[in-house]
Amino acid sequence: MELTWQTFAIVCPLVFLGGFMDAVAGGGGIITLPAYMFAGVPIHMAYGTNKFGNSFGTAIATFNYGRGGFIHWKPGFVCAAMSLIGSWLGARLVVALSARTLQYCTTILLPAVAIFMILNRNIGKEEKAEQTGKSLYLRSAFIGLVIGCYDGFFGPGTGTFMVMSFTSLLGYSLIRASGNAKLVNLASNIGGLIAYIYHGNVLFLLGIPAAICSILGNYIGTKMAIKIGGKFIRPVLLTAMGLLVIKLIWDTLS
Repeated sequence: MELTWQTFAIVCPLVFLGGFMDAVAGGGGIITLPAYMFAGVPIHMAYGTNKFGNSFGTAIATFNYGRGGFIHWKPGFVCAAMSLIGSWLGARLVVALSARTLQYCTTILLPAVAIFMILNRNIGKEEKAEQTGKSLYLRSAFIGLVIGCYDGFFGPGTGTFMVMSFTSLLGYSLIRASGNAKLVNLASNIGGLIAYIYHGNVLFLLGIPAAICSILGNYIGTKMAIKIGGKFIRPVLLTAMGLLVIKLIWDTLS
């Protein structure tokens, strides 16, 4: 396709914004993927180029969280490995359950989670008694498998659900939950990116400047999350949930 200055003017600022939100609470794909489509990028190229840019941004976010000591590496790697298995299983489930059914369920589930967060203001503010030993790794594997399955089957809001799972099941603070979610996202992004590049579905001329914008957005987002902590992450997380609910309702009605 022919790229114009309008294409870059639409994609780059929105990728920056999506990277910022994704680094803090997940859900950045709600902004970035539609940006490519709105700019006229063909659907398969949009998915591949979006994955290309997001992979670099997620790598920077993972590095920043890891350097700040906000990633539990061993359970994080277990979760990442199981998410890859779950993603494969989710893709297989497509034949058994319609995406529209899962869309309805998610549209109901997300507002319920948001209300729960609003009513329980202390969730994720500080770490509870952390899981250890077998319980830690079993719960990490469970989170990776279930959320990975959701990602492979449907996708929207995967990072946001991951953050919530880490806080509720592992007792992580919001900042540590965001860090571990980035590690898991990085693994799945790399796996998906390899497939898109292999099939020639990455528009590098657009993807490279978009990747730079994603890196900047993720860098600033992680720095602010680390500096301010849960009181900054919470409203961004609720915003991500709200945007996702709007998108799901729009898709359902359209």
